[in-house]
Amino acid sequence: MTGIHEIATLTSKGQITLPKSIRQTLGVTTGSKVAFELRGGEVIVTRAESEHQDPAIGAFLSLLEADIRTGKQVGALPVELAQAMLASAGHAVDFDEDIEGDVAL
Repeated sequence: MTGIHEIATLTSKGQITLPKSIRQTLGVTTGSKVAFELRGGEVIVTRAESEHQDPAIGAFLSLLEADIRTGKQVGALPVELAQAMLASAGHAVDFDEDIEGDVAL
């Protein structure tokens, strides 16, 4: 791979715009996350992997984020669902564990 050398200007707020060639090479677009690693005197910029690898969860979170950004009212969760979510918060989950009971899709 041929190296890419680009220069960006730091704003007074400490911001830079990643040059187009860098964005394309990293495969990042609006809303993507990038990671910075300081190695000696060099900064390594990489595409940050998404927290959620499940495409359905990622799509849902993107829709939810878009609604929040545009000011749409996000409806309240049913009380039972909110209570179940709070009860499960912080507990390890085994995604390979068999599901108990009936499942309706």
